[in-house]
Order: sequence, then structure tokens, then C-alpha cells
Amino acid sequence: MNALSRPILEPEKRRNRRLAGALALSCSFLLTTFFPVAAQPIHAEFGAFLESLWPKAQARGVTRDTFETALRGLQPDTETMALTKRQPEYGRAVGAYLGGMVSQSRLQGGMRRLSDWRDTLAAVEKRFGVEAEIIVAIWGIETGFGANPGSKSVIRSLASTSFARYKGDLFQGELIDALLILQQGDVPRERMVGSWAGAMGQPQFIPSSYLKWAVDFSGDGKRDIWTNVPDVFGSIGNYLKGHGWKTGLPWGFEVIIPRQFDFRRSRGSFQDWAALGLRRADGRAMPAQGDGILFFPSGVRGPAFLVTENFNVLKTYNTSDVYALAIGHLADRMRGGAAIAGRWPDDDLQLTREARQRLQRRIAELGYKVSNFEGLIDFELRDAIRDIQGKAGQVPDGYPGPVFLETLFAEKGAAKRRLR
Repeated sequence: MNALSRPILEPEKRRNRRLAGALALSCSFLLTTFFPVAAQPIHAEFGAFLESLWPKAQARGVTRDTFETALRGLQPDTETMALTKRQPEYGRAVGAYLGGMVSQSRLQGGMRRLSDWRDTLAAVEKRFGVEAEIIVAIWGIETGFGANPGSKSVIRSLASTSFARYKGDLFQGELIDALLILQQGDVPRERMVGSWAGAMGQPQFIPSSYLKWAVDFSGDGKRDIWTNVPDVFGSIGNYLKGHGWKTGLPWGFEVIIPRQFDFRRSRGSFQDWAALGLRRADGRAMPAQGDGILFFPSGVRGPAFLVTENFNVLKTYNTSDVYALAIGHLADRMRGGAAIAGRWPDDDLQLTREARQRLQRRIAELGYKVSNFEGLIDFELRDAIRDIQGKAGQVPDGYPGPVFLETLFAEKGAAKRRLR
């Protein structure tokens, strides 16, 4: 080939190579689309992992027939494993999250359901002591009042999250619980559907919660949280009662902080708070009895709340503070309550689970007691944050914002000197 022909022939070769590659991709697509070849071989590592669970399942009372029928031929759900990295309550400003959860359409839908199911909800409230608005708020936020319970196979989702070691060994136990539910016969496998994380039915119970808290409120002989609304209501009520819900105690309420307030104060009775000058944002009087914890979801730049033991009960349903806040606020709005008066900052992004775990480990390194390392920021941890903030000359509001995190994760020796 002479030098003059090369500029002409080389592009042609490149085009031919591109065409050949495209043809190969097209053939591959056609083969995998129309000739799945018994799909793809079972992921050997995944199959071996599932089989390794048999001794644990057997010890819990799962029969070999149930085990094999549910798990034979199962493939890992790669979409589910990817979703373990996403958390809708985090990585968003609180105001934006609450605006989505307590929307006008959800508020109107909740009020309509309160009317439609008035008698059933009254019976549930009488039996379990949980207010109808709280039950409907959970129902609405979890699945859009039952319209979006999820369509993923609970067995496959839990097998996939277990294989991915999402939250350690937690989901192995949930998978075995799901096998026990199938064995009991309350629901066939094809109807045992839910979220990517294995939360099931209209109240989004994980299998262990179903086994412990689901009830047959309708009296038809089955605990059906997928299609039976009375069972859904009764199960939510039973769950909250079992976790310590106190009838008549508010979950909390927004408050106005007086000037010259000592932000190191985080706990006290309602009467203590009133004496310190805190006022309810809705203009109502403080409850005559009970205790409240001062809570700044976005720091002192945003709204302030006094929350109660019932707020912590809501957090057993979902450990996110802003989730519990959304449930309580939606319930209040359905009772005719006003919108939150304070203005939410636009830049108060909530920490991811991994970031919260790093925060917990760092605070423990500084000598503070940390009750868990799973990313749950409880009020004891917020008190530790207050103490660190105060020693660093920051407003001690218990909010792990950017300035606090910069101080916390400074060079260790310098940080310790500064915080003494």
C-alpha cells in the first residue's frame, strides 16, 4: 500500500470494524432477548450462599420442602442490591422532604380515608389506643393508602439483600421469617410482594414485624396486610401499641424559642419549658403533663420542636427523624392543624447512613457513649453533639451541620485539644 492510498483505505477499515462490532452487539441483543437460554445460569456463589442458610432455617422450624420451593432457581436481584445505596429520607433538605410527604394531595386523600373508614378506625383506636390520624398517616406515607405496596418478590428481595450483606446479617433473619410466613399459609408466594428491602403489603411490615404484630382485625381467619384494610389498620395499631405508644400524648409540636435561650438545655417537662419561655407555634397551651425533648431538625436556622416518647415510637417504624416528623405533621394536618410556621433552610441536607455511622464512630473516639453504630442518631447522641458544639464555641443545637462536622473530623490531636 502506498502512502497516497492510506488516507482513503484506513477510514474504510475503521467503518468496517465499527459495522462488525455493531453487528456483533445486535446479534448478542437478539440472542439474549429472544433466546434467553433458560435465562442465565444460576449465580453459583448466590446459590451456595442460599444453601448455607438451610441449617439456620431448619433450626427455626422451616421445612425442607418450604425452603426448596421458595429458593430453588432463584437469581439475585441486581436492582435491589443497587437500591441498598439509596435512602429517600437522606441527602435532601428537610423542608423538601416534608413538602413531598405532606403534600396537599396526600392530605386530602388522608381526610377522605378517615371519613370512609370512620367506624373501623374508631374500633382500632378503641382496642389499641392509637389515634386514627396517626394510622392513616402511616398508611398514606408508606404506600399511598395501599395504592403502591411494591411489586417485588419479598423472597427474592430478601435473598438479594442478605447476599449483599446489607446491614450485616439482619436480612438473613428476615428471609427465614418470610419462609415461615409462607409455611403458615397466610399468603401464597406469588402474592408476597413488597418493596426492594422486603417490606410487605400496605403497612410495609418486614417479615419479623408481620410475625409479631400483624393481626386478623377483620375476623376472616387470616392476617392479610396486602388486601384487607381492617387488618392493615389493626396491624399498625398493634405495632405502635406494642412499641410503647401512649394514648393521648402528642408526638410533639412546633415551638417558638425565646431570645437569650440557653441551647444546652434539651430535656424537661412541658411546664419546665413553659417556665423557660418556650411557646407553642400554634398558640395553644402546653400540655399539663408530660415531658418534651427540644429538637432542631435543621439546626437553629430552622423550626424547633418539642417531641415526646411517641415520637420515638414512630421512629421504630422508620429510624429517620424526618420520617417521624412527616407522620406526626400529616396526622396533625388531618386534624385541622396548621402548616409548620418556621422557615426551613434550603441547604440542610440530611446525612446518609454511611456518614452518620462515621459520625458515630468519631464521637465514640472522643469518649462519648454511643448506643449504636447503625447510623441511628438518637437524642442521647444529639446531647453529645451539643456538648462538643459548646466546647467548640458553636451554638449547641444538637444538629450535625457542616461547621460541626468540620470540627469533629479535624486532625484528631488538634480536635481533642480544642474540645477539652
